[in-house]
Amino acid sequence: MKRHIIAIGGGGFSAKAGDALFERYLVKQVAKQNPKICFLPQASNENRDYILRFFQIFASIGAQPSWVSLFGRVEPTWQEHLLQQDIVFVGGGNTRSMLALWKEWRVDVVLRQAYEQGVVLAGSSAGAICWFQQGITDSVWPLGVLPCLGMLPGSCCPHYDDESERRPTYERLSREGKVDAGIALESDVAAHYVNEKLQYIIAKERKKAYHIIQGREEAVNVMRYNLE
Repeated sequence: MKRHIIAIGGGGFSAKAGDALFERYLVKQVAKQNPKICFLPQASNENRDYILRFFQIFASIGAQPSWVSLFGRVEPTWQEHLLQQDIVFVGGGNTRSMLALWKEWRVDVVLRQAYEQGVVLAGSSAGAICWFQQGITDSVWPLGVLPCLGMLPGSCCPHYDDESERRPTYERLSREGKVDAGIALESDVAAHYVNEKLQYIIAKERKKAYHIIQGREEAVNVMRYNLE
């Protein structure tokens, strides 16, 4: 069984001008009509407008959206619900707070089980870096390194082109040996991993992804899928 993780550097339905291109690509990875997709919005403190946009976008492209809350009254069947999904999507926000909450509820354990069962895992920003061993995040301030779930090797940095401090910080931390080699994703770029190996870069227009190795920036050389 193939295992899929799709890490988006920023954009998608979380942006006000979202055009559902990434979302359509994500849904196409499931070989069935009306796939079930569940949203984990804990990084944004379960922001209601964010959840509403998720439902609007994915319902409009033929998916069956749902979400799991870990605030207030938590449904006792949330674990079973996640394991019954075709796709789990993690939203952006504060990665550190999200991972701490997940650890308390053992969401990390359930997500790993879902992954091994073939559920497609995806997310943007915090929802991109959480799958790697390390993430470059502003939830560690000043911008720093956070241990993450470790389903994918190395490190990841989102928003590489639209937040000016990201590029020099990631390169410096890599050069100083404070972060493992990894991948930098510009906004509107996604990295698609299959069985923990990078297979595709999905991007809009001229957007790019880079390998960061010992402080050096190298272009990613895998098959590219241009969104239109």
